[in-house]
Amino acid sequence: MSMAGNLRKVTGLDKVGSLRKVARLARRRPRVDLSHPARSPLGSSVVNCVTYRDGVRVQENGDLVDVVQRVRKRGAGFVWLGLHEPTDQEFAGIAELFALHPLAVEDAVEAHQRPKLERYDETLFAVFKTVCYVEHEQLTATSEVVNTGEIMVFVGQDFVITVRHGRHGSLGPLREELESNPEQLAKGPAAVLHAIADHVVDDYLSVTDSVQEDIDEVETDVFAENGARADPGRIYQLKRELLELKRAVVPLSRPLENLATLPIRVVEPEIQAYFRDVSDHLLRAKEQIFAFDELLNSILQAHLAQVTVAQNEDMRKITAWAAIIAVPTMVCGVYGMNFDYMPELRWTFGYPLVIVVISVACVVLYRGFRRNGWL
Repeated sequence: MSMAGNLRKVTGLDKVGSLRKVARLARRRPRVDLSHPARSPLGSSVVNCVTYRDGVRVQENGDLVDVVQRVRKRGAGFVWLGLHEPTDQEFAGIAELFALHPLAVEDAVEAHQRPKLERYDETLFAVFKTVCYVEHEQLTATSEVVNTGEIMVFVGQDFVITVRHGRHGSLGPLREELESNPEQLAKGPAAVLHAIADHVVDDYLSVTDSVQEDIDEVETDVFAENGARADPGRIYQLKRELLELKRAVVPLSRPLENLATLPIRVVEPEIQAYFRDVSDHLLRAKEQIFAFDELLNSILQAHLAQVTVAQNEDMRKITAWAAIIAVPTMVCGVYGMNFDYMPELRWTFGYPLVIVVISVACVVLYRGFRRNGWL
């Protein structure tokens, strides 16, 4: 039975009570392929479990406990265990086997954590926020632009445990890429941690490039001829989605800085140089996000200014027409008073004269307002 096949029972340690007994029971189950990036047919949270030695995948026989003991006895190689949204019961056996801190285990199971880096004795615990761009035909006031998930990583001298939350951010392609570069993978669990951090930050840059296209589209609509009629809800929606992206990117600066500069036992100085490169990429993503935020503020202010100008223009037009209409209203109101003695009341040409006076006054006012840009 392969190590991955036996791992499924280890995740139910609290129900059995003994890792050895669990492993023996697991051998009675049919073999199941856990290498697929989705959950296994048995409903386990285990995605993959592989042993590496000198940067090369090694086929190990026996249960997970035996494999881990052999790796530790040899003092070479490490185990990479991948999980997807495990429950408390599924993670209990793994936490005991690798002596993971209860606080870190709680964070890994519950998710919704802020990007961070913590040290528990000989184990590093890192939290990364993953992001992906949600494709949409047309940006609306309710469009989802950015979707987030999480990757928790436990790193020890001889193991890497990745816990993924969310429907995106699969590490399968990353694992294949690392396996194609045995020299880098031979540098140990810290190399896997670097690859995950680099993968996450590269996704940040990809998402920011896509978000920029949406911002350019909104900017074009706002500064178009009828920009005052553009939907401001799209701008607010982009700002909300950008805020979600900022919450994923900005807090990661300190953890990457610590990985690149502080002496950490499980991170060799050679690997720290790679983390500095990832930190530089993260800085670029941060600068883009802050620039987008400022640009959206400017676009929103420009849109509000356009709306104000449009309203002023409408008010001027209304005022001009009201002034023109006031002339016949006033004249007709005067002659509508039932007095016996009024000028031109008994004159034959009195009515045509009043009509001519009203028309001339209205034309003069109209041309004056047109010349001043009110109409």
